[in-house]
Amino acid sequence: MRIRATRDTRNPGLHPEVVGNLPTADAPPAGRSIPFTKMQGLGNDFVVIDQPGFGPGPATIRTIADRRLGVGCDQVLLLEPLGGEHFHYRVFNADGSEAEQCGNGLRCLARYGYDQGIPEDTVLEFEGPGGTHRARCIAPDRIRVDMGSPRLEPAEIPFVAPSRSSSYPIDVNGMEFTVGAVSMGNPHLLLRVQHLATTPVNKLGPALEHHPRCPQRTNVGFIEVKDRRNLHLRVHERGAGETLACGSGACAAVAWSRLMDWVDPVVSVHLAGGILEIEWEGGNHPLYMTGPAIRVFSGVLSL
Repeated sequence: MRIRATRDTRNPGLHPEVVGNLPTADAPPAGRSIPFTKMQGLGNDFVVIDQPGFGPGPATIRTIADRRLGVGCDQVLLLEPLGGEHFHYRVFNADGSEAEQCGNGLRCLARYGYDQGIPEDTVLEFEGPGGTHRARCIAPDRIRVDMGSPRLEPAEIPFVAPSRSSSYPIDVNGMEFTVGAVSMGNPHLLLRVQHLATTPVNKLGPALEHHPRCPQRTNVGFIEVKDRRNLHLRVHERGAGETLACGSGACAAVAWSRLMDWVDPVVSVHLAGGILEIEWEGGNHPLYMTGPAIRVFSGVLSL
């Protein structure tokens, strides 16, 4: 596999060309060229491939996502137009596993659609394993996504617990923590911490991701509540590790914080890559996420 990439002139700090040999064990038939676009939302970065019928295996995904041998990204997004403003999408983590959905990825897919010529006042609809979501552009580089209602029943997350609760005790290597469990179409465990900067995310994140009570593994969010309108958040993403931002993680963090009555219906979530605005009235109301999405560069994978 070889990559040829050209920069977006709006991002002058990028290298103008990237070319490399990428070995892979499960690539499609030799000789096929696959266009791709590199996107990012608050530093959570993606390779978007808009090629119906392209079905890469785990080794190809890992190679594309590799920051030394491939394009480099947290997730690979496969997009398939269904006609007009309707699309189907799939999300693959950097380790080759498939995820149900990705909040920052949805904003980037919407930005990609608008960049392809769809008018920016059009509401776009994306169907994926985690459900159907609608997105629209509300300002330059600001995309608002209807993320649906949080799912709180343990069986729907999934999370092993005898019954639904606002919080759950969980044992990690002999230490007991209190966590929230929420699905935003993908599973999340949430912990409130006093000092986010000193929290051992690199140790607790993987331990909770692979905890026996999380049968499909889980994303893990670490929350520091600043006040009723501001949260600071770090997220260990399932299959990717800690990332600069996680859209579904920000939504899950606000959902749990609302259930615990720590925050108001509109919250600014501060992540390492920037700020997401999350709105949730509670109950069965949809949760809305607003933030930026930016095209970085486009290129071609030669298989």
